[in-house]
Amino acid sequence: MVDLVPKIVVVVPTYNERENLPVLAGLLTDLQLPNLHLLVVDDNSPDGTGDVADKLAAEAPDRVGVLHRAEKDGLGRAYVAGMTRALAEGADVVIQMDADLSHPASAIPAMVDTLRNTDAAVVLGSRYVAGGATAADWPWHRKALSLWANFYVNTLLRLGVKDATAGFKAWRAETLRVIDPQSVYSNGYSFQVEMNFRTVKRGMKILEVPIRFEERVKGTSKMSLAVQTESALAPWKLLLGRRAK
Repeated sequence: MVDLVPKIVVVVPTYNERENLPVLAGLLTDLQLPNLHLLVVDDNSPDGTGDVADKLAAEAPDRVGVLHRAEKDGLGRAYVAGMTRALAEGADVVIQMDADLSHPASAIPAMVDTLRNTDAAVVLGSRYVAGGATAADWPWHRKALSLWANFYVNTLLRLGVKDATAGFKAWRAETLRVIDPQSVYSNGYSFQVEMNFRTVKRGMKILEVPIRFEERVKGTSKMSLAVQTESALAPWKLLLGRRAK
């Protein structure tokens, strides 16, 4: 009998997330979604997150995997490594998700359902469609920056989505094989934009489902000035055709 339940792999990059990771793992388990797996991609976290991930994997080897990387090498490279492994291990759906609990695990069933029942190549967990929201405790200038970033990216690249910088995504495996994440050159948060751009450039559809984005409670943000600069320059590089395959 052919198994019609898709293998879903949630790829979660981590760096100093030892407090948040067990909570996230529990939230994913509570979904009781058949054939759901967690793949932790840890960049040699000095706080011992990798050890926490190994313990989770030892407790549930059929549901949790760990990919240890030698050093902190950027969000994009971590996702590429995780996606590559997920595809090699037979994933049908690959979900990108932050470890800081800002992305609601409760949205995953709707994202997967939308992916399976439409012609979408990828489904975004979106803050800016009807029903979506940003964290209530975000200061006004952060909300303004996020809205401006989305306006900026869409004006240049015409992606046709409300949340162009979203980092919570559910991908069809075949979409990832077509756009080839290993050849993506963006590394920080601009990785999200380049992946969307490659999808749209190939004529594939992006759909969005609403989420409420929450501010992290524990740990520190990985957003640096260098990451912000790369994110600002990335749309121009894509627009001008630099390695935008």
